[in-house]
Amino acid sequence: MTPVSSKLYTDDVSLLMVLIDTNPYFWSSMKNTAFTFSKFLSHVLAFLNSILLLNQMNQVVVIATGYNSCDYVFDSSSSSMQRAECLLEKLEDFVDKDESLSQEDSVDGVGFSLLSGSLSMALCYIQRVFRTGPLHPQPRILCLHGSPDGPGQYVAVMNAIFSAQRSMVPIDSCVIGSQHSAFLQQASYITGGVYLKPQVSDGLFQYLSTVCATDLYSRAFLQLPRPVGVDFRASCFCHKNTIDMGYICSVCLSIFCKHHKKCSTCGSNFGEARKQDPSASDQRRKTPDGS
Repeated sequence: MTPVSSKLYTDDVSLLMVLIDTNPYFWSSMKNTAFTFSKFLSHVLAFLNSILLLNQMNQVVVIATGYNSCDYVFDSSSSSMQRAECLLEKLEDFVDKDESLSQEDSVDGVGFSLLSGSLSMALCYIQRVFRTGPLHPQPRILCLHGSPDGPGQYVAVMNAIFSAQRSMVPIDSCVIGSQHSAFLQQASYITGGVYLKPQVSDGLFQYLSTVCATDLYSRAFLQLPRPVGVDFRASCFCHKNTIDMGYICSVCLSIFCKHHKKCSTCGSNFGEARKQDPSASDQRRKTPDGS
């Protein structure tokens, strides 16, 4: 039998970067529902095993997205233990560490998870794979997210999205919470990924295996869900609020909800907001002969 390392990578070999939302405040708010964190992990483990069974050369990397930190918790290429035992053990250690870091902070509501950090870690891992040579698996990112969007992470998340677009890495999104994620809607739309919000949480494995398990080559032959009603609104850099209209710095493209004299990002000086004089506009409309 030919060893795996000597085989040539084909277009159906995948590198799947899975970002798991482990925000303790979000999952504590889900206790009232039947879909708990343990049940969520059971669906995710079944999905990861199915990815590795589809092709013996497939690779899966899991990144935990916590409230205070992010970390790699599983890599199928370097793990010698049982997949479930290895993943659950490291994930439990990460959750305990993340909760200990957040005990000193007061959190309103369910808080925000570090989506920007986990996306950056996933892209860094993918860039290392790209530099190993021309023969490498086709990478894609899957975000299993439930926490609301953190307005303060808007710039970092958008930078990660454009970096993924430039590297031709699609970002698939599966939103578990009760509300949609504008960040992930834009991420999937811009990078050519799939945005999914399961209507029935207990059928998460069926949703993932039907939509997110397909490799990039096979997606050209399938009718995958298309984006509908993508929220393209941006967050202002001054108050981190989602706005429909605002002011944009012509130098660094920073967005502000109100007029400022100076850009807080690049330091460029802004001109005064000009008020149009009706009499002056009427004079400009007149022709030189006074007609």
